[in-house]
Amino acid sequence: MNIFNITLPVAGIEFNVLLLIVIGFCVGVLGGFFGVGGAWIVTPALNIFGFQMSYAIGTDLAHIFGKSIVATKKHSKMGNVDWKLGLISIVASVIGVESGSQIIMILERTGNVGSIVRWSYIVLLLSLSIFMMYDYFILRPSKSEPSESETKKQSKKPRKKKVLLSQRLYKIKISPMVSFPTSGIESVSLWIVLFIFFFTGFLSGFMGVGGGFIRMPALVYLIGCPTAIAVGTDLMSVLFSGAYGCFTYALKGRVEIIAAIYMLLGASIGAQLGVTAVKYIRGYGIRLLFAIMIAFAGIAVVIEQVYKMTNIPVYSTIAGVLVIGASILMTLIICTKLFKSVKREKSLSM
Repeated sequence: MNIFNITLPVAGIEFNVLLLIVIGFCVGVLGGFFGVGGAWIVTPALNIFGFQMSYAIGTDLAHIFGKSIVATKKHSKMGNVDWKLGLISIVASVIGVESGSQIIMILERTGNVGSIVRWSYIVLLLSLSIFMMYDYFILRPSKSEPSESETKKQSKKPRKKKVLLSQRLYKIKISPMVSFPTSGIESVSLWIVLFIFFFTGFLSGFMGVGGGFIRMPALVYLIGCPTAIAVGTDLMSVLFSGAYGCFTYALKGRVEIIAAIYMLLGASIGAQLGVTAVKYIRGYGIRLLFAIMIAFAGIAVVIEQVYKMTNIPVYSTIAGVLVIGASILMTLIICTKLFKSVKREKSLSM
């Protein structure tokens, strides 16, 4: 496979061009489907396969920017973008991105950047995955309507209604208050919205992510957006934070543009499929698949960190196979569901 290796002059390494295209395609599908930039896969994957962490972050932000243009345009046509909410996100996100990138440069000079960023990935990915699985398997069934027999048993007992976290945040009345009609949100403090986007922007600059793997769940659970709207609006925000992230890392000489272009070749096709699949898979199905995918990515980073601590090559191989294998598997599941749904829709319309 060395015939497909190319020299990447900025990063100073050789890399397999087919691997870059496959990573781009899978992340395009997953990013378009989940409403995230996909860097929670790309940055660990590039680092596992040979990129230094700062170059992996900068290159991935360039890739995120290009891919998000395609996905945002597609979601906008489907009516899944809350433009008012997305535009508010830009200022807070940009400030957060610059703050995160400055810390990365400081850590790079001390020689601790790789380990610290990997541990950050481990904590965030696994914590988020556990929470979302808890929501799917524990909280979701408790929200469903009881059966007829259960209703009779509980008829004498007043039933407590669970209060969602977003509804509790709505009670925080710190002016100015804003509304987002597209998302069905009547009133929420602007400061809550700005803090969420600053934090996810910081993650973007610090970890090389679009911030989407935190922002998409935050839009659903904290702000209260419907899942489809959260996906589209998040991609719109990822577009702007990724653009600034690419710019600031390019100024610091940490963007391998050749690798980003090859990944974009695959992502431009994959994003179209991922965005279209949102139409056919219901909201909670999206959340479960997202939780499973980030769990795989988190485990891969754990294994890579073990490799860095022990210097046993087999661990790095396992981490690489896991992150790429999980991405390909999830991509196949989404594409299969999409093609089956399209085929079923065509057969019903005939």
